[in-house]
Amino acid sequence: MTAKANIMPIISKIYCSSSQVMLVVRKRPHVVNGGGFVVTNCSQKVVFKIEGCGVLGTKGELLVRDGYGDPLVLIRRKGGLVQALSIHRKWKGYAYNYEGFHKSVFSLKEPNSSCLVRNNAIRISTETTGSNKAWDFEIKGYFPDRDCSIVDSIGNVIAQIGVKKEIEELMAKKDLYHIEVKPGIDQAFVVGIIATLDHIYGESTHC
Repeated sequence: MTAKANIMPIISKIYCSSSQVMLVVRKRPHVVNGGGFVVTNCSQKVVFKIEGCGVLGTKGELLVRDGYGDPLVLIRRKGGLVQALSIHRKWKGYAYNYEGFHKSVFSLKEPNSSCLVRNNAIRISTETTGSNKAWDFEIKGYFPDRDCSIVDSIGNVIAQIGVKKEIEELMAKKDLYHIEVKPGIDQAFVVGIIATLDHIYGESTHC
């Protein structure tokens, strides 16, 4: 008998599946709706839409919507003198509730220098896991190569980003790639992390 997956909601339990889920990311050029990207499932149904500052008009601000266009996660880069002097930049993710208000659900730290991003771990902490650790997840690998994973603090892979070989041979820019989300993991949270990485590396959500 197969063991039931542990459900780990961070945005919402409705985005946690009992089985592994394959999502496909397709980037949009800036001339189309201000850039960003769309995420589809194996049935080619749009399940998430990500808007960058080309749409929102605010630098360092991203929005994850569901397939119907309703807002799910607002992601903001924290600013100010303290952040400018820090060795890390911090991003905060806020989940919307039914009343339209949003609460902090995760934060992500990136090195404050682009030359450090490849070598230094990008780490994520969440507000919902109840962990006393300084971080809950980190990025292993290098996102621009579409060869990276999100792992938890004990090394378990919760999501894997990659490009199918036949697609890689056709598309040098890696504008189409996939995310394997492990059972029980919040897909909206994973997509929010991918949106943040996309902006950090100056891709489709970046102005």
